[in-house]
Amino acid sequence: MERTQKPRKRAGRYILLALLALIVFLGIAFYAYVNDYRHADETATALLDSASIRQEGNLTILTPDAASNTGMGFIFYPGGKVEETAYLPLLDRLREGGVTVVLVKVPLRLAVFDINAADKVYDAVPGITRWFIGGHSLGGAMASSYVAGNEDKLSGLILLGAYPVNDSPISTLCIYGSEDIMLDKTKLEGVANVLRIEGGNHAQFGNYGLQEGDGTATMSREEQQSIAAETMLAFINGGV
Repeated sequence: MERTQKPRKRAGRYILLALLALIVFLGIAFYAYVNDYRHADETATALLDSASIRQEGNLTILTPDAASNTGMGFIFYPGGKVEETAYLPLLDRLREGGVTVVLVKVPLRLAVFDINAADKVYDAVPGITRWFIGGHSLGGAMASSYVAGNEDKLSGLILLGAYPVNDSPISTLCIYGSEDIMLDKTKLEGVANVLRIEGGNHAQFGNYGLQEGDGTATMSREEQQSIAAETMLAFINGGV
């Protein structure tokens, strides 16, 4: 009897050790995945010290000066695996144009895990006359998904390096760079308002460096963001 029990005990210990090793491995893999994202550069992170930018939970709110405030609001979903702060230089141009901007932080830096992130914004930022929503890359796709069923809350959709995942029931603007080889441009054929930025690429809408699989831009990041912001402001103000 003792001879049969010992092998069983050993087998049980081996199974337990194997399970513990698997748990440790999965924990390390998960930690590595969560921390493997594109970080914002110093230009972007420095903007967090601005008196016009504040953070409330998962929201970063950019508030325009009272004199320039247009009453318009813009909710922005960041690109997949990109630190949301990387979009502050672009979004601050909208703030300077009188638009209140709310940048949302999403779980694991993947907007697909919180498509309804915009729901938290309306009560957190009262006094907005008209709301717009948008995002970059995966964030743009998820912002497009959010519009379905929420069109009564929104006046327009702005997509950067992204396309609508379904027929948008609200006015839509798509902006992309001519050197963006990550975007399926055939998906833009049904969109009325499309801006192709000559020399721009996929990554330069944000300040997070180069992106694997992207084309090489022939213009500076600042130029690309300036053109994008100018067009976004015109769209929000009804000029596009």
